[in-house]
Amino acid sequence: MVDVGGHMPERRIKDHPVLEFERGNEFYFDYEGKKVKAYEGETIASALYADGLRKFTESKLLERPRGFFCAIGKCSSCIMSVDGVPHTRTCVVLAKEGMKVENQGARPKFPFIEVEKGKRLERDIGIAIVGGGPAGLTAAIIAAEHGADVHLFDEGDKLGGQLVKQTHQFFGSHTEDAGIRGIHIADELIERAQELGVEFHNRSTVLGFYPERTIAVERDNRFEIYNTEGIIYATGAIENFLAFENNDLPGVYGAGGVQTLMNEQGIVPGEKVLMIGSGNVGVIVSYQLIQAGVDVVEVVEALPEIGGYQVHASKLRRAGVPINTRHTIKKALGEEKVEGAIVQKIDENWQPIEGTEREVECDVICIAVGLHPDNEFLRQAGCEMEYIRELGGYVPKRTEDMRTTTERVYVAGDSAGIEEATVAALEGKIAGAALTEEVYGSSKELEKKKEEAKKSLEQMRMGPYGEAPRQGVKMCTVDEEVC
Repeated sequence: MVDVGGHMPERRIKDHPVLEFERGNEFYFDYEGKKVKAYEGETIASALYADGLRKFTESKLLERPRGFFCAIGKCSSCIMSVDGVPHTRTCVVLAKEGMKVENQGARPKFPFIEVEKGKRLERDIGIAIVGGGPAGLTAAIIAAEHGADVHLFDEGDKLGGQLVKQTHQFFGSHTEDAGIRGIHIADELIERAQELGVEFHNRSTVLGFYPERTIAVERDNRFEIYNTEGIIYATGAIENFLAFENNDLPGVYGAGGVQTLMNEQGIVPGEKVLMIGSGNVGVIVSYQLIQAGVDVVEVVEALPEIGGYQVHASKLRRAGVPINTRHTIKKALGEEKVEGAIVQKIDENWQPIEGTEREVECDVICIAVGLHPDNEFLRQAGCEMEYIRELGGYVPKRTEDMRTTTERVYVAGDSAGIEEATVAALEGKIAGAALTEEVYGSSKELEKKKEEAKKSLEQMRMGPYGEAPRQGVKMCTVDEEVC
């Protein structure tokens, strides 16, 4: 399905069994002299992708083509020049009518920008929450319910974090939103936070931490300073990558990036997808691709067994999608974008078995091989860190109340260790209650909510699937005296 100009046809989803995409007004912006259609609420990258663009930029050293990967502003694969400003992350910047978007090449020239007087803002606030996903929103709600001045900062235009991409129903107890789709949980949390007067700072990038709990923020090309009484850091996780030949081609995407493009922006990533990884993310995103009308040709898994819940894997099997364990990807095929892949079997020692290579027809390779905590801010804040394999990488040492070793700096969600969204929300409740107690004083109700969340968290980590995070949390939890 390639047109005569070599571009893919428009990929916006019109019919979906679960989601409804209410697109705003149609408008156009300029890309390299061409008019590109967009709708209100679409990012620049999404509009360009829907128009057929796959190469967004080039690598600096070898000048190889790059396409977007994460779709949440965590990498540099979609950077372009927007209205003369280079290195703009087009996956998180909304398209606007009449804007001018250009390829900047591997070595862009930076324009001289004179900062006007009055552009800097400095403000004293109560509790600052960095990250608007399930952990950040629940922390904000708990704190605001008890009279705290709460400000929530998030890079995106829309809050909800990974929840806004989750079309499946959550497991667990009904107390913790089991049986509800993630997209609806996000809406409920956002609405509750708004009712309580939480001040949202969307499209705001927290640049750094400074003494006395001061944070620097960039928003709309303006530098802002916020002096806080306490901070809860809940920015989530970053997708892991995988080493194989041509893994940098446009068309090699992270599973979260595919979810963002598909479930949030309403644009399918391609026609035929090869999924790498059969954990919960891999099998869930595979099924979501099928819901959007995309052909998932195969799921490849290096482990000897499927890593995700069998209920999700069974959906794929019923849809006719093969899940091949003890397999890996050897190479992505193509010059300017993915046009296929080579996969092969591996032995018990994880070594490729010669002669088992075979070609897979696909135009998208989706990587779902795990996550690692996003916590660079915590490092800068001086929090003691420790590598815990069971939690996905380096995590901050903290108390049972989620307080780090830096005074009045708390952590919650995947920034504290990779687990489920329900766990992130419970950690948010604990951190929100504990920091509110520390800043505004304790109360029986706050203490009750905190202890109830701790008990629910303990129950969530019971069973075989909770063994690894349960052990990981033990290794990084410290006594109150340490913090």
